[in-house]
Amino acid sequence: MTWTDLHHRTEIVRTVLARAAIDPNDPALFAGLPELDTLFGGIDGLLQALANRWDNHLRVKLELAEIDGRTPMEAYLELAAEQPALRGLLDARPAIGQTTRDRALAR
Repeated sequence: MTWTDLHHRTEIVRTVLARAAIDPNDPALFAGLPELDTLFGGIDGLLQALANRWDNHLRVKLELAEIDGRTPMEAYLELAAEQPALRGLLDARPAIGQTTRDRALAR
């Protein structure tokens, strides 16, 4: 992957999250993204990348919560408040969103 590809991937993620901030259930959420298939292998690949992003951020929040004596639920809710578009998008697609929530609460 080239730097140009990486920048295009980042732009796709930003575009989708900006759209999700308005309406995570919008059927046109992934429309007009010409390099989506090339750079992510389609919508499923982008959703997996977004789920991975959530998982990485959640993992850090959970580690910090443990150090600070907070519960996993508090860490989860803090991240959901910080990244409502990402959480909303994942919640709108339960197959991915549910697995990240389950892992958070299982800790």
